[in-house]
Amino acid sequence: MFLEALVSVILGLALAWLAARRLPHRLPDRRLVLSTGAAGALFGAFLTHSALGSSSSPLIILGALAIATASLSLLLRPAGRLRHRSPRNAYPTTAGS
Repeated sequence: MFLEALVSVILGLALAWLAARRLPHRLPDRRLVLSTGAAGALFGAFLTHSALGSSSSPLIILGALAIATASLSLLLRPAGRLRHRSPRNAYPTTAGS
């Protein structure tokens, strides 16, 4: 269990470092990204270990990476500015109705 947790945290940190390196303009501070990756991987390992038991270490690591990826994806910001323009006369009013 300890080895699975250690490997999961290391892989979560590696995944977070890669995301922070490739998408710095879409992610918040690097410390937050790294801690989210590590915590997501640790939680994913715990969750997968609880569901599957201790007999399937590769699946536990895979589950840890899946939860770490999902956690990191929640930190992503939109690439460009959002434009929320409502077109003129979007809801035209009819006179006399």
